[in-house]
Amino acid sequence: MSNQHKDVGDVAVDVPRLEIDSILGLNGKVHGGMKVHPNRQHLIYPLGCAVVIEDISTNKQESLWGHTDYVTCIGVSNSGKYIASGQRTHMGFKAEVIIWDYEKRKAIHALTLHKVKVEAVAFSPNDLYLATLGGKDDGSVVIWNVATGESICGHPAQVESAGNTLCLAFSNVNDNVFVTGGDGTLRVWELDLENRKIRPKEVTMGQIKRVITCIEMADDFETETGNPPFFFCGTTTGDVLAINMKTKLFQFLGPEKDKLSLGVTSLALLKTGEFLLGAGDGTLALAKFIKPAEQIKKATPSMKIIKKWKDPENKNRASAITSIALRGIGHQFFVVTDNSQLYKFNFAEFSCELIKTCHSTTVHDVCFPYGASELIATCQYEEIRIWELKGKKELRRLKVQNMTCSAIEITRDGKKIVSAWNDGIIRVHGFDSKSNIVERITGGIRNAHTKGVTAVACTGGKGTEDFRIISGGGEGLVRIWTVSQVYNGKGEMIYKDTLVETLKEHKGAVSCIKVKKNDKECVSSSLDGTCIIWDLVKNCRSQIVFANTLFHCVCYSHDECQIITSGTDRKISYWETYDGSMIRDVEGAKTGAINAMDLSNDGRYFVTGGDDKLLKVWDYNEATVKAVGIGHSGNITRVKICPNQKFIVSISEDGAVILWKYNF
Repeated sequence: MSNQHKDVGDVAVDVPRLEIDSILGLNGKVHGGMKVHPNRQHLIYPLGCAVVIEDISTNKQESLWGHTDYVTCIGVSNSGKYIASGQRTHMGFKAEVIIWDYEKRKAIHALTLHKVKVEAVAFSPNDLYLATLGGKDDGSVVIWNVATGESICGHPAQVESAGNTLCLAFSNVNDNVFVTGGDGTLRVWELDLENRKIRPKEVTMGQIKRVITCIEMADDFETETGNPPFFFCGTTTGDVLAINMKTKLFQFLGPEKDKLSLGVTSLALLKTGEFLLGAGDGTLALAKFIKPAEQIKKATPSMKIIKKWKDPENKNRASAITSIALRGIGHQFFVVTDNSQLYKFNFAEFSCELIKTCHSTTVHDVCFPYGASELIATCQYEEIRIWELKGKKELRRLKVQNMTCSAIEITRDGKKIVSAWNDGIIRVHGFDSKSNIVERITGGIRNAHTKGVTAVACTGGKGTEDFRIISGGGEGLVRIWTVSQVYNGKGEMIYKDTLVETLKEHKGAVSCIKVKKNDKECVSSSLDGTCIIWDLVKNCRSQIVFANTLFHCVCYSHDECQIITSGTDRKISYWETYDGSMIRDVEGAKTGAINAMDLSNDGRYFVTGGDDKLLKVWDYNEATVKAVGIGHSGNITRVKICPNQKFIVSISEDGAVILWKYNF
């Protein structure tokens, strides 16, 4: 930990900083968001509010912090000296563009003119200017002086009759020329520096009408068609338009017959004149132009697709390719899909390796196997993922279409994963830690809760009983289930679930359930402002506590004679379990709810996280903050201290899973 002092929002951080070990995260939904730095050694990509710089060979990560909301676009200058990133913000507010010094890893200019969202950014070839494009609520394009950070001029990005402008690209040879494209608009712009104006010229398209999604400039070399320099535009109809850069006239399009399904979402031009095309259905295609002389009865060039690759994750649902980033001249390149998968391709063999998998939506829960620190399980919309922490890689993924997993728990024998889903089903999967195989072993407990299952916890087994599940639902019920192994009529061993008791005390959704070590008691927190301690022997309420808050999390103390709670009132409260009386409460955060809490195995420390995006380590007895972790861009949803107390794992709404070094 380093003793750095920094202000984060309105929170003064004057305690030691937790050190990040690694971040498992990548925002694959940003089109063109993955870049390879000109030094060919680093990847640059967005994750929430941060811009991440990752070493390709060592996987070491550094983050650039400065944005107040999610990063929506990234640009890297040709020299590699600068990085530019734009963000989104709330309606009525300005969206900032930041120019970063790559070597010093710090912001040098904050550019604030666009409203709500910055759609795209691009540097001029000699790093003189930066062009920025506003989103649909802004509709303007602005040119900035990179050296001074001052705006030179701006102009509406499209005529009133056209749709939104979606992309822009600077000329490869001229600092005064750039191109914008979008829904029914395609323009070539020229900068008049003396008069501080940019003047657009509409590209003549004839009868062709397209929605432009991406632009690739080719005005710095002659293509193998022998025609004057072009620029190329990917479209939602799955073809590529070729535009003459000199005359601003549409020339030809392709492929005419083998169009890409769900449109061209990303485009990269190789020095050989060949194209890499990314499609909305997850297809990556290698295409080349065919000269008129090589065709029969055709006076214009055409495009032919010669190789194809399909994202193997797209078995059930299309996942668009959002970025193609060339390393060097393209002998190696990286492909990102919108479900946050990162592939490394070898161009010569057109083969790939999956090098990074990340959550693509809010991560709702995380858990460790009982007493083990080598693996974690996480869950999100449609998915449960198993991760190996040593190699920082995903081992296995379970999918349930169109459903959200809100909570997960691994049984104490380490062989089964119990998960809570918003369709009201508790699903149980078998888990073999030796071979890393996960298989479904029961049909699940159906209709467990009418408004979705929101929390689960497990106890150990007794006798013929394999284990018990305590579940909480959106309607406020707490239910106790037994899952036992029995023989069916065919002599096969199967699992049978039995409802033991329904506990009807909570009036709001159950947010968290924790079980005592002896399995005789548990505590549940609810959004109705109550925490209830349940007797699991008599199956009735033992004690209840009330507060003017929505409880999000609860934990037992090490000796289990106290519970600590927190929620929307930002208070961390200590309570006696035997009579429900409050011992103390302290302010846990300056802003936002506290959503997550976990206690260390030795009982000396606990960690919290919430809407202020800060991870805090607390001394249990003193109720004081001992360290703060700054790294999340979204609201923290869950935190866990690993059983061997070497790491803290925290998850958040931006899809990030962060491992922190725990040095207490």
